[in-house]
Parts: sequence; structure tokens; C-alpha cells
Amino acid sequence: MMAMDFAGLMQLAQRSAAVTAQCGCHDAALLAWRAVPLTLELDQFEEVATLVADPYTEPTFAEYHANGTRYHSEDAPIAPRYFPCNRSHVVRCVKCGRHYLRYTEAGGYFSEVRMRALRPSVLADAAL
Repeated sequence: MMAMDFAGLMQLAQRSAAVTAQCGCHDAALLAWRAVPLTLELDQFEEVATLVADPYTEPTFAEYHANGTRYHSEDAPIAPRYFPCNRSHVVRCVKCGRHYLRYTEAGGYFSEVRMRALRPSVLADAAL
């Protein structure tokens, strides 16, 4: 799977924002990065793209927060070249068509799948 460029990501975000159907994925309020709630099943989502630029190099762990936001902020930028977006895959809900970013957070003793809604209002084409 090839990495998606910013223009393609913006198109998916705009398409996702236009979805008005009721769906459990939307009810989960994944506006900020969070663990996948138990109310959602991972097989409800299909991978459609990746933001991993090169699978053979280690991407940065630097985060992009131009306006003083934090990782868990709902208004934190989605900056594809920065952590955790640069380790994410774009997934689509097979029930309603909304798009999300998904990555696996791997700590010393755990791993946890985290997701965030792909929203055009917070996308940022920030250079490294």
C-alpha cells in the first residue's frame, strides 16, 4: 500500500465530513486520539491508505502542535509527517463510509490500537 499525499487525505476528510448517516463509529466521538472503544469492532473498518511514508525508515516521534494543543486535544492538528499520524493507516467504516486514522501504540508492556476521526478542519500540511 502506497502512502497517501495530503491532497488525497483532504479529499477523504471532506468526504467523511459530508456523511450524515447514524453509525456507532460516529457515536464513539473519536475527535481526539483514543483507544478503540469496546463498542466498536476493528473488522468494521477497512484499510484504504497509509500515512507511513517509508516502511524501511523510522519515522519521527515529534508531534506538531502549532497552537499549544496536546496529543489528546480534539483540536490538535492532524499533521501527516508528525507522530502519531506518520505511523497511521487511513481506515473507512464499512457501515457509513466515514474515515479515521488508526495506529498501534506500543509501550513497554502493552499495545493498544488508537483511532481518530479524519476531519478537514484540523488537517495541517506542516513540513518537518
